[in-house]
Amino acid sequence: MSHDGIGPRAVLRSVAFLTAGMLTVPALAGCGSEDPAGEPLAGADVAAADRSDIADGGTLRWAVDTVPDTLNTFQADADTTTARIAEAVLPSMYRTDGRGRAVRDADYLASADVVDTEPKQVVVYRLAQQAVWSDGLEIGAADFAAQWRALSGKDTAYWTARNAGYDRIEKVERGRNDLEVKVTFSRPYADWKSLFSPLYPKEVMGAPDSFNDGARKKLKVTAGPFTVDKVDTKEDEVVLTRNPRWWGRAARLQKIVLRAVPHDKRVSALSDGTLDLAEIDPEAARRITVAALPQDGNTPLMGPEADRSAADALHSWAVANGSDEEAADEEISAREKLRKKAEKYARQQKALGGFEVRKSLEPAYTQLALNGAEGPLSDERVRRAVARALDREDLAGAVLKPLGLPAEPVGSHLALSGQAAYSDSSGALGKPDAKEARALLSDAGWVPGGPVKEEKDSKKDEGEEAAGSEADTEDTKDSGGSEDSGDGDDGTYVVGEDDGRNHGTGDGKAPHDSGTGQLKQGGAPAGAYAPKGTAAPARADTAPVAKDGKALVLRFVLPSGPGSKTLETVAGRIAEMLEKIGIRADISKVDNDSYFKDHIASGDFDLALYSWPATAFPATDARPVYSKPVPAADGSLNVEQNWTRVGTDQVDQLFDQAIATLDDSERRDLIRKADSRIWAAAGSIPLYQRPQLVAARKNLANAGAFGFATPVYEDMGFLKKSAQGPEGSPGAENSDSGS
Repeated sequence: MSHDGIGPRAVLRSVAFLTAGMLTVPALAGCGSEDPAGEPLAGADVAAADRSDIADGGTLRWAVDTVPDTLNTFQADADTTTARIAEAVLPSMYRTDGRGRAVRDADYLASADVVDTEPKQVVVYRLAQQAVWSDGLEIGAADFAAQWRALSGKDTAYWTARNAGYDRIEKVERGRNDLEVKVTFSRPYADWKSLFSPLYPKEVMGAPDSFNDGARKKLKVTAGPFTVDKVDTKEDEVVLTRNPRWWGRAARLQKIVLRAVPHDKRVSALSDGTLDLAEIDPEAARRITVAALPQDGNTPLMGPEADRSAADALHSWAVANGSDEEAADEEISAREKLRKKAEKYARQQKALGGFEVRKSLEPAYTQLALNGAEGPLSDERVRRAVARALDREDLAGAVLKPLGLPAEPVGSHLALSGQAAYSDSSGALGKPDAKEARALLSDAGWVPGGPVKEEKDSKKDEGEEAAGSEADTEDTKDSGGSEDSGDGDDGTYVVGEDDGRNHGTGDGKAPHDSGTGQLKQGGAPAGAYAPKGTAAPARADTAPVAKDGKALVLRFVLPSGPGSKTLETVAGRIAEMLEKIGIRADISKVDNDSYFKDHIASGDFDLALYSWPATAFPATDARPVYSKPVPAADGSLNVEQNWTRVGTDQVDQLFDQAIATLDDSERRDLIRKADSRIWAAAGSIPLYQRPQLVAARKNLANAGAFGFATPVYEDMGFLKKSAQGPEGSPGAENSDSGS
């Protein structure tokens, strides 16, 4: 998982509110005729083509974020590239369809059924008759048993990152024949379809040494349409080649090269012919879209020739008029650099004409995380106020509408539209309402125009505090601790203070706090009232709120670096929305590489934006994200993946029930109930489904923005020239397409 990028299967969330009896949960829609799961907001965009139109052979150069440190997806340092490789070279009993639901992979699995539930759950897998490993041995019970033992958690010599589900298996044994595998569970497990996907050979799983080290840089035995040819850390690429023992539909491509290319370098790599497929950011997508537009030939003189003419004219004018020739030469040098940049840009645009942007929505969403461990957000009323201040439709529209993608806010923490468990449960929190948000803040003691104590002035004596609203010093600090300009403004609103924003008496002084700290005149804090006859201030309803002498300021942490522009835009809009209810968001950009480790995972934030994947198995995958943090033996807090530190026993119980409920309808209802309570706790607020923008060579078929669906690697390839249309595909000559 990542702030704006998604890891392999790993999902969950968290919750905390008042008491179970105080939660308002809307009636679930399961009893109605309309399926609340709905349809996916956007389908896959992969330039689908019949295999008969695809040339045999060719190399697909596909951009990835990293060359992985391990090829074992069950290790802690596995990443998205590890998962992509596993999809292409290893068996998976179940994969994901276009609706984000688990479907049987017929190349490996003829059938799988729960044959018993009493006294224990028993699942029988019947393997495809032709399914064999690349060394010629059959895929069978020994491989299933080895993976179960390695991932069960019983043998600590295996360095496993997760064992969810495998820890519920009691035994794995051969069935009636070599093609049957019988799995008996010690406890009911509803998400049994998540297991053995991917499946590693017993040569990898059979011993701790082979599991820990043997599969990190190579996989000697595989069973997919491709095999791992090499992992080249010097060239930053992984090369996959056709598997000669593959029994399914033959792969159309000869090779797939997964090449690590930073996002900010991908446009250059696409234009110079070293990539055929790459996920890109919105700015790159705009460039490629413009490059594909027809040129009318009427463009006025611009670019290199215009720059050169202007430079020559400038030099002649400078010499003729006695100006500083050296300065003119410097200007000419600058223009020459600009000319070269223009030439490079023009060359790139011409090459980018051979690509198109394929777009969908990722099976992941971006959320606003609220740290409930300490500070103002430890009060669920403040968290709910923040949530009620957000216009999620506006935020989704700001990100998705310019890209031509459906701009609907996400209504669930545990699934996305189209998935079986999806239902919009945001009603448990309530609609956006600034008035209600301010009422929640007031109930929590945060009131508009409350007196704000200033930070101690270092120039004064140690024991002397800077005055509150009476301060008459030149150097003051605002509530966030930053130096002010010396005008005495601490960044907070106090009724009666004339700072250019408020319309008070004009004397520049605010009535001082009585020092009692008690509420007067209907609950407003002492000192919050202007002298009699003072005109009402403008925008009093949006005045900053304060409590106990402190303004409500939340530290909003964002990652820096390429790809963070969208998050900046969203954070800026959120800050404006919070300002309307009197909360100031102090946006802080931190190093991209340390964002999660040093800030999110460690709890060093109030507000943050990052993304979570949605999987077909929310009861299993979502629990670590939303389970209630518990104290560890050493006194620390075990939060698992619940970085908001918000959770309740009730949500944990609902997850436990869902995991053990084999009836699909009942399990979906339990998941939706859990989601309603997560919404009510306001620990995390889903905003929008992440856009998926992929640059693809125009003659590349069955690849691009896959949406929910697992890629079908054997169907990818380059179109035959006869299938490309009368003009073919510009730029296709740069690809070893085999056509």
